[in-house]
Amino acid sequence: MRVRVLLGLVAVSAACHHGPQMPVSAGVAGGNPTVLGFDTVRLAAAVAYVRAAAESGAFPGAVLAVGRHGRLALVAAVGHYGVDDKRPVEPQTMYDLASLTKVVGLTTACMLLVDQGKLELDAPVQRYVPAFQGRYKERVTVRHLLTHSSGLPAWRPLYREADTRAAALALVDTTPLDAAPGERFVYSDLGAMVLMQVVEALTGEPLDRFLDANVFGPLGMTDTRFLPPPSWRRTIAPTERDTTFRFRLLWGEVHDANAARLDGVSGHAGLFSNALDLARFATMLLNGGAWEDLQLIRSETVAEFTTRQDLPRGSSRALGWDTPSEPRAAGSSAGTRLSPRSFGHTGFTGTSLWMDPDHDLFIILLTNRVNMPSATTAIRSVRPRVADLVMEALIAPEL
Repeated sequence: MRVRVLLGLVAVSAACHHGPQMPVSAGVAGGNPTVLGFDTVRLAAAVAYVRAAAESGAFPGAVLAVGRHGRLALVAAVGHYGVDDKRPVEPQTMYDLASLTKVVGLTTACMLLVDQGKLELDAPVQRYVPAFQGRYKERVTVRHLLTHSSGLPAWRPLYREADTRAAALALVDTTPLDAAPGERFVYSDLGAMVLMQVVEALTGEPLDRFLDANVFGPLGMTDTRFLPPPSWRRTIAPTERDTTFRFRLLWGEVHDANAARLDGVSGHAGLFSNALDLARFATMLLNGGAWEDLQLIRSETVAEFTTRQDLPRGSSRALGWDTPSEPRAAGSSAGTRLSPRSFGHTGFTGTSLWMDPDHDLFIILLTNRVNMPSATTAIRSVRPRVADLVMEALIAPEL
C-alpha cells in the first residue's frame, strides 16, 4: 500500500500502482491542507481508518474527499472497485449515490423552483399532483414531503406490483397514509417519488433532464447523471448481484429496485457521481448557492432548506436534508464534532455527504458496501468516525 502526497492535494491509492490521478482542475481546486487549517498527520489518520475499514471487509473500496473554503484539502481513494474487480479505486471512480439522490437531485430542484416562485412549501401537494388521492391527503403539503412527515409509509415493493413507470407512480399516489400529516417522522421513499412528480409537473420535463440543464451542467458536474451510458461502466463501482428482480450484477444501473421500475430515474434514488463532482456541489451550497460567477440558488433559500424544521417536534430533519441528531452518542452519521448547523445525508449503498457552514467544511465518503458477499452494516460506525477524525484534524477553525 502506498500513500502519495501531491502538492496542494493529498491523493491516496489502495494498491501499489502508479495509475493516473485525476488532475486538480477536474474538480474543486486543491489547496494546501495546512493553509486550510488541517494537521496533515491527523488528516492522514482519517485516510488510514478508511483504508483499514476496507481491508476489514466493510466495503471493497472508497473515496474520501474533504474540503474547506472552496478548496480540496484531501481526496483519497482506497481499496478496489469490487470484490471481484481488483482494479484500485481512483478519485474519479463513480458510485451509485442511492438516497443522496434525494438531496443532490430532488431537493436542489425544489430549491430552484422555490426561487422561481413556482413552488410553495406550504401548498397542498394536490395542487401540483391531482392524482395524489386518499384520506387526509388534501392536508399533505410540500413541506411534509421534504421533512418525511407526510404520513406516507416508508416503502412498498413497486418493482413487484407494477410493470411500468406509470403504473408504479399510480400506486404511489394512491397509497394510504399510515398517519396524519405532520404527526410523525417516517423516512419515506414514496414521499420522494411524489415530490418528484411535483417537480416534473412544474417544470414540464423529466427530473433528470431538468437537473442536467439547471444544476449539473452549470456546475460542471460532468460525471453526475441518472442512467450512465454503457461507455461509462469502466469507471463505475459495481453494487450488488440482484437475486430477486433483475438477476445480474448491478454495474452502472441503479441498485434500488423501485428506482429501476421507474426506469432508473426517481427522486429517491438513481444518481451516479464521484467525489470530485460532489465537491463542486458542496462548495456551491457552502458558498450560499454561488459557484464562481453563477448564483445558482439564493442564499436565503439555501439557509431555509438546511435549517432544522422541528416537524414533527424533535425531528432532526431540515427540508430534504438531515441535521446532526441528538444525542450524538446515539450514532448520528455526522459524528460528535460537526457543528449543530451542519447538514447532510446518507445513501444505502454506503455513501454520505456532510457540510458544516460554521467551519466552511465538507466531508464526502463514497463506498459500495453492498458489493460485499454479505452486505455489511459497518458503514454505520465508519461514517461518524470519519467525520470525527476529520474534525480532530482541524486545528484552525477560525480561518
